[in-house]
Amino acid sequence: MTMPDLPEMDVTPAKRSPWRNLSFVWLVPILALIISMAVAWQSYNNKGTLITIVFKDAAGITPKDTTIRFRDVIIGAVEEVNFSKDMAQVEISARINKDVADTFTPETLFWVVRPEVSARGISGLSTVLSGVYIDSDWVPTQDSAERDFVGLSETPLIRPGNKGTRVKIRSKNGTSLTPGAPVFFRGMEVGHLDTPRLSETGDSTDVEAFINAPYDKFLTTDSRFWNLAGFSVTLGPAGLDLNVASLGSLLTGGVAFENIVSGGQPVTDDTLFRLFANETAARESIFTQLSANSVTMSVVFGESISGLAAGAPVEYRGLRIGQVNGIGAFIVKNPAGSSVNMRAVIAIDPQSLGLGAEAGEDVTRSFVEKLVADGMRARLSTTSIFSSALKIELAEVPDALPARLEDDADGTPVIPSVKSDLPDFTATAEGVLERVNNLPIEDVMNQAISLMASIEAIAVAPGTQRAPDAILGLLEDARGLIGKEDTQAIPTELRAVIADLRSIVGELKERGAVDQLSSALASIDKASADFATASGDLPKLIEDLRAIAAKVNDLKAEELIASVTRVMDSTDALIGTEGARSIPPALASALEEVQVALKELREGGAIENTNATLASAREAADAVAKAAKDFPDVTAQLDSVISKADALISAYGAKSTFNSETLDLLRELKAAAKSVAQLARTIERNPNSLILGR
Repeated sequence: MTMPDLPEMDVTPAKRSPWRNLSFVWLVPILALIISMAVAWQSYNNKGTLITIVFKDAAGITPKDTTIRFRDVIIGAVEEVNFSKDMAQVEISARINKDVADTFTPETLFWVVRPEVSARGISGLSTVLSGVYIDSDWVPTQDSAERDFVGLSETPLIRPGNKGTRVKIRSKNGTSLTPGAPVFFRGMEVGHLDTPRLSETGDSTDVEAFINAPYDKFLTTDSRFWNLAGFSVTLGPAGLDLNVASLGSLLTGGVAFENIVSGGQPVTDDTLFRLFANETAARESIFTQLSANSVTMSVVFGESISGLAAGAPVEYRGLRIGQVNGIGAFIVKNPAGSSVNMRAVIAIDPQSLGLGAEAGEDVTRSFVEKLVADGMRARLSTTSIFSSALKIELAEVPDALPARLEDDADGTPVIPSVKSDLPDFTATAEGVLERVNNLPIEDVMNQAISLMASIEAIAVAPGTQRAPDAILGLLEDARGLIGKEDTQAIPTELRAVIADLRSIVGELKERGAVDQLSSALASIDKASADFATASGDLPKLIEDLRAIAAKVNDLKAEELIASVTRVMDSTDALIGTEGARSIPPALASALEEVQVALKELREGGAIENTNATLASAREAADAVAKAAKDFPDVTAQLDSVISKADALISAYGAKSTFNSETLDLLRELKAAAKSVAQLARTIERNPNSLILGR
């Protein structure tokens, strides 16, 4: 069997791989290239964003060394320092971290930090060693493309992002306004001032004040600002007023504000406030500020108005009702010639007169016209006795000539005036100087010198210089006298004698001797009373006996017997009375009670106790008498010590505890010594007084 013819196979040679001859050695340069490109990209990405800051000068700024910081964290560095095209400024190129640069806003602030002394203190001392740096502040936002900025020449006082209210304060001059000066509200610092600048018209100074939140809510349309720089002295009707601010405001100045009245509306940024000279002026501005419906009038004076200026007050009965808006002169022609009169244009507030806020010009004019008809006139007066400034006073003048409110050529109402009685300050000053010149100043100085010489003579006198030694000697004598054993033993002996006397009296009270003696004495008193009653007829009997004895020689025996008989009858009648019969029983009863009392006293040993007590009393009296002999000397020494100690103790104060207790102790010792001496003498003279109490 034969095989069929098979077609010839198409054989294609295999393709060679391009990696067939590639060696792993080539991976090394490839990896090195990739790493180099990554490092280059990272270096470019970390290099930061280039920004430009324009300053007036580049004092202290060094390329590659001066850093840029935000909240004391380094966010970049200065790369180049070049001039602007017009050479008027310096352009600083700086690299900033890309993430940080993307948050910059057009309000971003840059300033150079260097050592600075300002109203807010000393700052930037750290740059003395480390060098200056550029600080920054802004409110971060995302995806910002701002890259060109203008730097500040000084540290900003109001930072971006600070919450609060920015207001404008206007002052006549800026001498007391310092950048960074504090703003106070009721003694607390609530903000600070910015840099003062002249107003657009150049007639005042404006300064921005930033009140920090949440204190800015206390700022209203009724708030008043006043100056706190230094101190002020005001002499007014209430006397001398010295207003001294805090030490910080004395050195750096400052302003304060307060809501004088309530009901004000909240303020917004850039609200304009007026700065007053002091707190008093700020508070008075509520009453002196004219309302919108004020009425313009004028006053003509035929005398000098030197001292009257625009802004001077217009008062009625002591109340400010307006102010002077302007002063001028005009010529008055008359047949006798021409004369020059002075005219003051004033503004009167209807509300100050009590007419209400809705009162118009017609109502105010009618009211003033009525006052003029009743005798009100305008005149000049001084604002104070120490000032030559004048004010216009609307006063009620008695016996004033008839006048009325007239209009001048401009249609302005003219208030009639009278001649003012102003004091002559020149004559007053000359009088004061003359009185001062006539004062006996030389005599006063001579007397003062003589007085000082007398005081000096007394001070250097030997007796005055020996006084301290004498006082020390007196104190030593007092200590020695009080420290003696005899003196210290006196209180103990006094306490022992008083204790013995108390025990004797107590023992007698316990035994009832006093009650028994009182009962016996009462019985004796009763018997004596009965005997006195019964003996009431004895004088008559004695008279009869005397009559009988006188008639014995004259009478006969019968008459004698009869007389004797009558005498016996009288005697029988006397003896027969009830009073005579009651005498023997009363006496017997009294004697029996006395015997019973004596018996009880004998049985109870009262006689022995009394004798022992009397013996002890005699011994105590002898001891007290012996001690009393030394008492006069001790008393005299105590008196001397007391009199000298009084003067010494008085140095401790008339009401001091030491003074009062010491004097009381010395007086008690003196009184106790005298009482014991008197008791001893009494017992010695009459020992029975211990028992009978007399």
